[in-house]
Parts: sequence; structure tokens; C-alpha cells
Amino acid sequence: MNYLPSHVLGMHAVGDVTINDYQKALLPLLQEQVKKTGKINFLLVLETNIQNFTAGAWCGNVQIGLKFFMRWNRLAIVTDQKGVKEFSHLFKYIIPGQYKGYSLEQLDEAVKWVTGK
Repeated sequence: MNYLPSHVLGMHAVGDVTINDYQKALLPLLQEQVKKTGKINFLLVLETNIQNFTAGAWCGNVQIGLKFFMRWNRLAIVTDQKGVKEFSHLFKYIIPGQYKGYSLEQLDEAVKWVTGK
């Protein structure tokens, strides 16, 4: 997502999401972000059905959340899947940081929030 400032990571999920996606695509980006800024501001645009996440991807999600436990700053999940937005709000009780869910039509608002503007 080239339109985000350098202190914010963004991923756009479409189609099937696997553990390999987490390990090959997301994990290196998160590691680099932590090295650069010491914290993670992350925007996830989810335009795939949550059922397209394999079991391994769910495990990778939890694993990554715990690996960077104290590094999460802001996480915005943008999707039209109601259950996913509600699930994202549960993160605030588990992992430090701020979490918000947005609909796809609120993408601009999500970008402003996750960038701190």
C-alpha cells in the first residue's frame, strides 16, 4: 500500500490467506517496521471472506500478535464483515495498543486514524 506513510504498514488481503502468507509476506515487514520505528501501526484491508483464512493462517495471526506483543501501537481492520470488525475489538483486551474496525467505505477514515492524523 504505497499511499501510507513510512511509519504505517498496510496489507490488502484478497482470496485465500495461508500461513505462508504470514511467514513470507507479513512477518518480514513487521520485523523491519519494529527495527525502524520500535512500534507497529498496521492497516489491514480485508476483502476476502474470513473463511478463506486457513487454520494455519489463524495460528500465524495469533503467533505474530504474541511475537510483537509490546510493539503494537495502532491496528485498523477495514472490512465489511461484521464479525471480523467485532473480533478486532477483542484485541484491546489481549494485546496492548489501540484497535479499531472500519467498513470498506470508511477506508480514508481508517488511514487517518492509523497514521495518527
